Amino acid sequence: MPGLQSLCLSPAYMLSGNNGNIKVTTAPCLPTKATTLSFSKRENQHSQNIDDHLPLPLPDLPTHVKEKILFLELMGVDSGRVLALNPDLRNASPDCINSIVSFLLARGIHHKDLSRIFGMCPKVLTSSITSDLIPVFRFLSGDLHVPESNFRKVINKCPRLLVSSVKDQLKPALLYLQRLGFTDGESLAYSDAILLVSSVEKTLIPKLQYLISLGLTREEAVGMVLRCPGLFTFSIENNFKPKYEYFIKEMGGTLEELKEFPQYFAFSLEKRIKPRHQELRRFGVSFPLPDMLKSTDEEFKAMIHNK
Repeated sequence: MPGLQSLCLSPAYMLSGNNGNIKVTTAPCLPTKATTLSFSKRENQHSQNIDDHLPLPLPDLPTHVKEKILFLELMGVDSGRVLALNPDLRNASPDCINSIVSFLLARGIHHKDLSRIFGMCPKVLTSSITSDLIPVFRFLSGDLHVPESNFRKVINKCPRLLVSSVKDQLKPALLYLQRLGFTDGESLAYSDAILLVSSVEKTLIPKLQYLISLGLTREEAVGMVLRCPGLFTFSIENNFKPKYEYFIKEMGGTLEELKEFPQYFAFSLEKRIKPRHQELRRFGVSFPLPDMLKSTDEEFKAMIHNK
């Protein structure tokens, strides 16, 4: 049954066309009249088989939609969520979806990776291979110097790369980060790819400006984010402000301490910072921020008793 083979991600079916050659669609995955008519011939043949495999009955849905739902469910993807986030998927032809899967597999992505990638970024399923996906992989190899053998590692680290415009998002973000001092492209790709998909105007610049507003010089603030790139991923309202307020008002800390240990903002206020600080205050002792927060519970208790 060709239809069910495609849903089970059979390598032979996914990678081969009618003549046995690799089939890659370069146009955006939107249906044409031809593909709709061609696929409709299979609906009556496979409708009952597909219904037997669906987790719940889905009346009044075309067979090609049911087939896509089964395709997603068999990979462990929440089909309802994916279809809600990417309505265009309802009209995408099966051949286009298969071509995208084949393209990703040819770039080193494994079958087992697809559920997470499609679950996080449903728009990948209706991307244009030529206009959207190929430029991303060229960016990885050309701008970040990522070898093809490591494409999988980078994409799994940050699937959002696949749905980010190289021209409008990835290159502007890279240029801004390079100007700050992030000169190692491979390190960005492997460890901090989330920064590349973050808006320069709405995310990166405002967070740097917030650090400066605390009384730091721009150079000092940049030094903090270079030492702890995760600072660019933290919420100003939900992370920076409450932790900074507690640090200054309750702990009596200084900006100099934060400059030396910007990782402070990476620890949970309620689960780590407050309990550790209150424990130190109860015993009337104090530790440098790194010792207070980085130590394990056992190490922390031992340090208190040995003080």
